[in-house]
Amino acid sequence: MGELDAAVVVDLPLRGEWTVERTPTHRIPSHGTDLFGQRFAFDFVRTDHRHGFHLHPAGSARLLILGGRTRDYYGWGQPVHAALKGEVVRVVDGVPERARVHVVRETWAALRNTFATRRRLDPARLAGNHVIIRTDAMYALYAHLAPGSITVRRGQGVAAGTEIGQVGHTGNSTAPHLHFQLMDSAAPDESSGIPCAFAEYLVEHHTGWERIERGVPARFDRIRSVR
Repeated sequence: MGELDAAVVVDLPLRGEWTVERTPTHRIPSHGTDLFGQRFAFDFVRTDHRHGFHLHPAGSARLLILGGRTRDYYGWGQPVHAALKGEVVRVVDGVPERARVHVVRETWAALRNTFATRRRLDPARLAGNHVIIRTDAMYALYAHLAPGSITVRRGQGVAAGTEIGQVGHTGNSTAPHLHFQLMDSAAPDESSGIPCAFAEYLVEHHTGWERIERGVPARFDRIRSVR
């Protein structure tokens, strides 16, 4: 696995079933850029069991034409948990959330933000509401949280598994999801990414669920927390 061989092992920051939309097992950098410490970042979305990739109860054609209410997306409002113990060093809340998701508009907004931040990286513009937790010289970023959902404050010590907020649709987001990454600085615009693996989770196969330990999920894997 190359660079991922030295991955730091952390807990899965979500509970229940999720689909891995972006992962460094698919490509490095996982988000197409090393900017903002994203080299080994993950995006997690919640999908249903229909054939295809459905984040919302509505059909694909309806979503493409009319969009969908943000709060109706399966992942929206789901709790986010600290992946390892540490100290909260940054909390950004109050970034507004768009009430509806429209694919064309969200994609255009994401592209616009990306080009804008190449000139001047703005953590709030990219990450929306977010939390950064320091463990020794390593920093974990939890991004795109729902406004008003963050339950921790700067300077607070947290244990692994502590609920820190809820999945939302703020910042550079095309649909409600959790963006998670490890980095070597509390300032994302100055940081480099750190690879990580997850201590344990289940991954779905045609024959059932397989338990994985110290693993890095593949793109579009449907995974389930053990806890």
